[in-house]
Amino acid sequence: MESPSTPARRGLVSWQGILLAVLLFTFWSRPTAAQLAIVSTNAAEGEDVILRIRNNPPDASGYIWYRGEGAKASRYIALFSLEANDIGRGPEYTGRETINKEGCLLIKKVTLRDTGIYTIVVYLHNSKKEIGFGRLNVYQPVRVPTLLASITTATENKDAVVMTCYTNAISTEWLFNTESLRLRERMKLSWNNRTLTIDPVRREDAGSYQCEVSNPISSADSVAVELDVKY
Repeated sequence: MESPSTPARRGLVSWQGILLAVLLFTFWSRPTAAQLAIVSTNAAEGEDVILRIRNNPPDASGYIWYRGEGAKASRYIALFSLEANDIGRGPEYTGRETINKEGCLLIKKVTLRDTGIYTIVVYLHNSKKEIGFGRLNVYQPVRVPTLLASITTATENKDAVVMTCYTNAISTEWLFNTESLRLRERMKLSWNNRTLTIDPVRREDAGSYQCEVSNPISSADSVAVELDVKY
């Protein structure tokens, strides 16, 4: 693969011209029932990821990938010409991206900053082109959450208990004696489900509490907190 400063080979020159045409014209092939799209993908930080194409046209002659929605010159990552078997690189190329002969974009060791919408432009042999979009979501693996309670020994019908789950996950569920917690009228959850308040506490609330957290790539449970209720 050539460095950006190396003079373009003959096959790449024509593709640079095509890239300029993308910026000057807005004529796309008419949408069909099998619309071109990028397969939206979830990935763990540090993984190698392939962004695949759905409904890839069989008569494609080349591919151009962009970060963000739309074919903007400032967001151009890379192009691949099937006819010239050549690749070009744009302002958003980081050295981690590769386009294979199927037009898919490989990103090595993805970071949280790679999260977002991607755009692909596919050139066809009939001088038309199609455009498609998709999303890459990059997540950090979920850490084991920490569950803390305001008190662990309470008096029935007198005390209130507040339990807080500290986590980097995006989803939080509550377990009571290893089963999903069934909320009673005296129980309230915060807007993000990370704080459970029981007010007042009753004897049937005594037992083991855990928070179970997750994101699309991983999950983890906290160490159990035992609540003792005196009456």
